[in-house]
Parts: sequence; C-alpha cells; structure tokens
Amino acid sequence: MKICSTTSKTLLLSIGISSVFLIAGCNFAANQKTTVTSLKKESNWKQQFDEKLPLLGHRNWILIVDKAFPEQNAPGMEYIYANEDLLPVLKLVLGQVNQSTHVKPIIYRDKELGFIKEEQAKGVTQFIQDSKAMFGTQNVQTLLHDEVFKKLDAESKLFKVLVIKTNETIPYTSVFLQLDCGYWNAAKESELRTAMGK
Repeated sequence: MKICSTTSKTLLLSIGISSVFLIAGCNFAANQKTTVTSLKKESNWKQQFDEKLPLLGHRNWILIVDKAFPEQNAPGMEYIYANEDLLPVLKLVLGQVNQSTHVKPIIYRDKELGFIKEEQAKGVTQFIQDSKAMFGTQNVQTLLHDEVFKKLDAESKLFKVLVIKTNETIPYTSVFLQLDCGYWNAAKESELRTAMGK
C-alpha cells in the first residue's frame, strides 16, 4: 500500500509539474503572439493608408501630424499610427496622393513653424529645409494652428479626416492635406455653372 501511495504521489507531482510547464508555455506563446500582432499593427500603416486612399476624395483631409497632436472626439476623425519620423511618412503620403488619378492636395502647414528658432527646437531649421525640398513647386499655404483646428472641426462633421500620427517631436511640424478633385478644377466648375445659368 505504501508503494502504491508513493507511486500515486510521484505521479501527481509529475502531472503537476507538467501542467505548470504547459501553462507557462501557453502564456509565453500568447505573450509572443501579442507582441508580434502589436509590431504588425505598427509596421502596417502603409498598407492601411493604401487601402484608405482610393476611398478618399474631394473635401476629405489627410493629416500627417507630430507626436503631440491630440486624438479628437469628432466622429469624422480616423487615426493611423506610423511609428516613424514625420518626413518619411509625408514623402510617401504626398507621393501617392500626387500620383493618384482622382485627387490632388491643397497643402497647409502651421504658420508658427516659420517663427521657431533652432535654440528653441533642435533640428527645426533642417526640418524646414527638407520639407520645402519635398514640396518642390507645389503651393503651400500657412494657417495659425488654432485656425486649422476650427477648419477641421467644421469639415469633420461632414467629411472623413484621416490622421496619420508620427513620432515627430519638433512642434508645429504637422502638414494638412485638403483633397481636391484630380480631374476637375475651379475654372471648369465655373464654366459649368455659367452654362447651367447658376
């Protein structure tokens, strides 16, 4: 009887230890899966943007923003997190919008950026130079930061605003793209309205 009792205890102990390793292994696998999923989400912003761009059109907005840009409650605001600096994200987004057949950008940036000194925000001078080179000959309008928010507040009630949030920590570096129709313009619209007697 003692032998049987000892054997039972050994067997139970063995099963217990196996269970602990099995549970620990499952938890490790689950944690590993969570990490991989998280990394996938972070590195997947380009794919998310590719899927969104064909759905966006005239009067939608795309915002490429710095890290402190707030998440807003407006129902029309949608967010994507790009775990990168602002300029590479801007280059890709602007390039794809410019190459699209259905939209073209009206570019806005914060007026405040032109008044920030290098001693106030290290790297701001280089950032301004690099972004100007990226815009090339495209017209860039400036607005006070608060005016941008007022504009977005009004627009997001009717039209989708896609916000791509970056890791940029230089203030007032956000770029705001208001989308216009790529195959129609104001002159053609004016002609059309004249012909319609409007």
